[in-house]
Order: sequence, then structure tokens, then C-alpha cells
Amino acid sequence: MPKRERVVRMSVELPLWRALAGYRVLTALYAIGLCATAYEQFVRPWIAVGYYAVLVVWTLATLPRVANAASCTRRFLAADLAVAVTGILLTPFADSHERIAGGGPTLPSIWTAGAVLAYAVKGGWRWAAVASTAVAAANLVERGHPARDTVHNVILVWVASIAIGYVVEVARASERTLARALEIEAAIRERERLARDIHDGVLQVLAMVKRRGTALGGEAADLGRLAGEQEVALRTLVSGGLVPVSRVSRDAAAGAVVRAVGAGAGVEDDGEPAGPADLRRLLAPYACARVALAEPGAPVPLPPAVAREVAAAVGAALDNVRRHAGEEARAWILVEDEPGEVVVTVRDDGPGIPAGRLAQAEGEGRLGVAQSIRGRLRDLGGSAEIVSVPGQGTEVELKVPKGAARARRRKAER
Repeated sequence: MPKRERVVRMSVELPLWRALAGYRVLTALYAIGLCATAYEQFVRPWIAVGYYAVLVVWTLATLPRVANAASCTRRFLAADLAVAVTGILLTPFADSHERIAGGGPTLPSIWTAGAVLAYAVKGGWRWAAVASTAVAAANLVERGHPARDTVHNVILVWVASIAIGYVVEVARASERTLARALEIEAAIRERERLARDIHDGVLQVLAMVKRRGTALGGEAADLGRLAGEQEVALRTLVSGGLVPVSRVSRDAAAGAVVRAVGAGAGVEDDGEPAGPADLRRLLAPYACARVALAEPGAPVPLPPAVAREVAAAVGAALDNVRRHAGEEARAWILVEDEPGEVVVTVRDDGPGIPAGRLAQAEGEGRLGVAQSIRGRLRDLGGSAEIVSVPGQGTEVELKVPKGAARARRRKAER
């Protein structure tokens, strides 16, 4: 199966930035509406009109700045907070003292909270605490004394911004953890795929050289011994191995970046679904004098990659028959095309598998059953059941749900 790299980006912050941009526009319009309804009560309305003109231009011009964390720089945050604080401090010069004492709104009104929330989304709860403290101080100066409603509003902005900043930090940590988990899963699946390929080729050859060399003796025995040592080392390597470090984007707006290796089953390199393949044609080469193949009269269509993996699992099962049951053992392959799944059964008349032998072989790094059979079917969304009775042979039943590859591809694209 061709190797392919898929980049997955996950960001919980992007919706927050979009919401913040919308909030800034709406609250700017709200502040202008408040001014329009109480315009005649302002003692110096031209100050309010000038400030709102600056506020509207600033809000619209800086919308790209609040699109993501990368564009929302510290200089912008400082300037944005300065616009909010300036509007609060200008309120006593534009509005009447009676309205201010009665709890009237400041010039920027609730637009100020947008500047504080930008700090929270960008830098977490610590930045939010600094920005909300600056706004609180400006509100107290504007009011002249710590009135009850002013203190209430200050505490509300303080708590809300710090809480949102804390939630953003937790979300970022969870995002990085999820990226690491997906990276590990992708690496494990790729390692298992390589292990299956190695088992089907290199390990089989090394094991054969070891057996033949030991049987021939002399220099061939030394060659067999070396092949056996390399087989053990290679089994240890493919059954362990290291997982690469997760790739996390430096741009927080892009979210965590995961590069999942390995092409999805049933998808060619160009990303388009491949046409169906007839499983019978892939299994036909296994039929011989000692292997009987029973198949339906009609084609058994499967995505090409799925069909190849099923055929490879059947080949691994037949290799186990030849290795453990002997060259004279007979085997039967039965293909059943059910409405919801394809079932392939491989049965032999060998001596069977002793109880606990499969678990012991997996612990020794022998991957014939664990990866070449069960691993392949698990990756396809199917299952592999092995039933063996000593003296009565072994039966391997492979089940593959129809459409499993397309379902896995749709899930990966979500």
C-alpha cells in the first residue's frame, strides 16, 4: 500500500476569534445607538461624536487583527485597550455629571469587554487579569468613587475574562494532548503495517534460511545461525520501536497539527475512491493441489486496498499452515459474500495449535497471527477469529464489513 501523509489541523480557538470579531462590531453599533438616543443630554456631544468616529474606524480596520492569534499581536492589544480606556476617561468630559452619577454608560459601553476578551483568548487568564484591572481602574476614575453598580460591573468583567482565559488555556492543553494521541495512533498503525510487510517477506526468508542452513550443516549452519540472530533482532525491532514527537503548530490560531502517515484503505494516492476489485481473482493464485478454493459464482467486489489486505491475510494463514502443519497438509479456502459483509474461511487438517501458543508467539515478537492476520482485519474494521482444536486442525475466519473503507475515510475527513 503506498505511503501517504495526511495533515489534520484541530483548533478550538478559531470559533472564539470569529465570535470576538462579531462581538466588537455589534457592540460598537450598540454604543453608537446609546449615544444617539441620549444625544441631547450630552454637555459636549462633539467629543462623543469624535470618539465614536474613531471607534467605528478602529473596529472595522482591525477586524483582520482579531481573526487569529498570530495577527493579534501585543502591540495591537495594547492599542485596543488604550482605545477602550480612553473612551472611558473621556466620558466625564462629554456626558453630564448627573447621568454619570446615576449610572449612565461610558462612551465605549460594553465594547470595552471585547478588548479584555481579546487579551483572554490570546494570552490566557493572566493577560485577562491585567487588561480587566486596567479597565476597572479607568471605570473607578471615571465615576469618581466606587459606586455599587460600578464595582458590580468591574467584578463581572474581571471574573468573566479570567474564566474565559482559563478555559482557553485548558482547551489548548487538551488540543495538544489529542494531537499527541493521534500522532501515536498513526505511528503505531504505520509500524504495524511495516511489521506485516516485513513478516510476509524478510522474516519468512530469514526463518527459511535458518531451517535449511541448520539441516545442511557445515558453513550453511553458520549462515543459518546468523540468519536466526538477524530474525530475532528484526522481530524485536518491528514489535517495539519509537514513536515520533508530535508536531504542534507554532501558530496557536492554526491549532494542533497532526501528520498521520499511511494511505487510507480503499483510497488511491490521488485521494479518489478506487473502483471495486474482485476478491476471487486475488485468491485464485493460492489454489493448488493441496489448497482448495470454494467461491461464489458472482464477483465479490471490494475496494482494491481492502481486497489486497484480505488476500494478504489469507496468504499469511496459508504460510502458517505450511510452516506448522507441514508441506503435506491440506487447506480449504471458502469465500462467502453475505449481504453486509464478506467472510473468508481458511481451514486445514494439521495438528492444530496448542492452547496459549498464540499469546506466547506474540510475546516473542512473532507477528504472523497478531499482525499479518488480526492486525490487517482490525485496520479494515473487520475481525479475525481463530479456532483450533489439537489434532483436528485450525480454522481462521476473516470478516470484512462492506463499505468499511469508505466509512473510515469519511470519519478521517471530519
